[in-house]
Amino acid sequence: MNTEPLKVVTFNFLPIAYELVTQWIHDQGHQHLLAVTTPGPKSRPTPAYKGIVTNAPRNVDILVTTKLRGVATPLIRALQPDLIVCFSFPYRLTPELCAIPRLGAVNLHPAVLPAYRGPNVFRSFYEGWPEFGATTHWIAEEFDTGNILSQKAAPLPEEVTPENIYSIWGPLISETFAEGLERAIAGDPGIPQDDSQASYAAPFTEAETWLDLSEPQRVIQRKVTALNFGPETLAKVRVNDDSFVVTAVSLLPQQTSTAQPGTCLERNEETLLVQAADGPIRLQIKPMTGGNEL
Repeated sequence: MNTEPLKVVTFNFLPIAYELVTQWIHDQGHQHLLAVTTPGPKSRPTPAYKGIVTNAPRNVDILVTTKLRGVATPLIRALQPDLIVCFSFPYRLTPELCAIPRLGAVNLHPAVLPAYRGPNVFRSFYEGWPEFGATTHWIAEEFDTGNILSQKAAPLPEEVTPENIYSIWGPLISETFAEGLERAIAGDPGIPQDDSQASYAAPFTEAETWLDLSEPQRVIQRKVTALNFGPETLAKVRVNDDSFVVTAVSLLPQQTSTAQPGTCLERNEETLLVQAADGPIRLQIKPMTGGNEL
């Protein structure tokens, strides 16, 4: 492995992703040449980028742009970096841009590729995919299609809660990232993906954000976890003609009941106790805002 300090350019919009990448740069003794971030396209804005701008060390230069060809590419070419590292960025890095660094351009995708390529890896939890994890790969012309440098996975837990997922996913992502970068620096070409096994992680539709209380408890639980994992709270429910934002869900013991799924069993300002297909669940709720109505 190359022991000389490398000049690294990063691409991120999520502060948590930026922190992981910059911690690796610091730990390895490399130089963080430039941090590229973005407010994102109008169709899919990424306001979390402001956290990177606010918290980045003063000795790290930051480029905030939506123009990769006209602004980022000529600047990065002039800087002559050794490596580009991307983890959470809404724009495709062009082949022209990826050809600039001496060692190439690497991306971390928090899913087990080739499954769930694309912007919404939380969809795997929503759909109950049997495993989750992370993949470090060379950047190719199409999103999330490059040769795999490192990949780690774990089985989906029986209870898909944020706590259960975080405790497993975080270490998997860190391990995959470190291992993949080591292989990239060593010149490993990686393993081609099997495109026949690929699936796309599309953004949630408006219809998908509304919970169906005729489904089983654990299905509702994992959908709430998936919908609320990102920067927004997307899960919603309609009970007795009233609509609510759902911030969390608690399962109660399954029991025989004559209540129909969707029946409200108990209600206060902060929670709803409702009947699911196989038992009651308690939903933590907030009032709807006008923009959340169908």
